[in-house]
Amino acid sequence: MICVYNTMTYKDIFDNGRIKLERAGIAEAKLDARLLLEYVCGTKQSDLIVHPDREVTSKEEEEYYRLIDRRSKREPVAYILGSWEFMGIDFKVGRDVLIPEQDSEFLVEEALRVMQDGFRVLDLCTGSGCIALSILNYTNDTFAVCTDISENALKIAGCNADSLGLLDRAEFIGTDLFPEEDGSKFDVIVSNPPYIASEVIEKLQPEVRDYEPRLALDGDSDGLAFYRRIIRDAGRYLFSSGFLILEIGYDQAEAVTALMNEEGHYHEIEVIKDFSGNDRVVKACYF
Repeated sequence: MICVYNTMTYKDIFDNGRIKLERAGIAEAKLDARLLLEYVCGTKQSDLIVHPDREVTSKEEEEYYRLIDRRSKREPVAYILGSWEFMGIDFKVGRDVLIPEQDSEFLVEEALRVMQDGFRVLDLCTGSGCIALSILNYTNDTFAVCTDISENALKIAGCNADSLGLLDRAEFIGTDLFPEEDGSKFDVIVSNPPYIASEVIEKLQPEVRDYEPRLALDGDSDGLAFYRRIIRDAGRYLFSSGFLILEIGYDQAEAVTALMNEEGHYHEIEVIKDFSGNDRVVKACYF
């Protein structure tokens, strides 16, 4: 008897993966199936068009379907890949940190508008370090202090700093928000703090609700707990005329700007919208 084995092609297993993700209700099934295939096979985006008939090994096929199965259970692609692009940079990520989102690039861009050589930045709730390290990467002779309550998050941030060659320009401190006061001052404070109201978290997509760290999501009953603390205490760490730049939820601009006005030392308060027209960043100068 002659046994005939059907060799699977690159396009074959891509289609199988895409279909499985579509059936699982994954909105970006085509994109996710391609990203996972490129990860397994070490290929590029163009290969699906240029080399659709490329034969895949049984090992590649087995690994690809294993990752597709993980994604079909709503595990985020970024956690499966172990890295994610932000501001044109690949950052290591894991389940101890939030996945860098394009919305947070607006925070980085606003910080870059005010940055000058030699500036010192304080990044509160740093997570993967993507915000502070992006700022350092695109500026000269700048330094960042990055804080997080999660030691595992700080390890990931440190790995990212190392891979970018920025370890000598960044310090990572485990603390609940602000570092211990030692007289140090900063030109800019940035933060993407937990800002989702506790009861809302259970209504989020499974990718966020079941996989991203709740510690980095939960902003207490009204989502404003961290903003209150940051706005109240930031002045102790800022130089006069320094900037406080915060990422916010789409419906929090009025509340956050009100907190700044009530505090009394913030001026030039500005709300920046994202590409979808949603309020995304609040920036203010402290005096």
